[in-house]
Amino acid sequence: MTATEPTKLPHCGMAYCDLAIRTIAMPADANPFGHIFGGWLMSQMDLAGGTTASFRAKGRCATVAVEAMKFHKPVFIGDEVTCYTEIVRVGRTSITVRIEAWVRRKVGGTSDRVTEGLFSFVAVDDSGQPRPVPSE
Repeated sequence: MTATEPTKLPHCGMAYCDLAIRTIAMPADANPFGHIFGGWLMSQMDLAGGTTASFRAKGRCATVAVEAMKFHKPVFIGDEVTCYTEIVRVGRTSITVRIEAWVRRKVGGTSDRVTEGLFSFVAVDDSGQPRPVPSE
């Protein structure tokens, strides 16, 4: 599965989504109560969205906005975190990506949607200036 060939996954809440990143939440990413920091989760989502945007833009992209973010459930140390992406808009130089973060719990193995967000990226050239997103 690639970012250019999205597939409907059975547990993803989006119309079409692509598995963009998967990692394990580690102790260094948690507060003293064992909850993973929201900033760490947001950075994983940004990596996932940036990867999807870069594939679509056929080159570098920079994050320009996080338009919406909802934290539904906590992430715990040892949870497997997976981010799914869906491109919802392509402008002249920008790409908007909806991202859902899901976890597979280390205890019990259940899957839960924990976070969702809408991230905007701009395609940039080698000097960091906006450039047009190529047509598909």
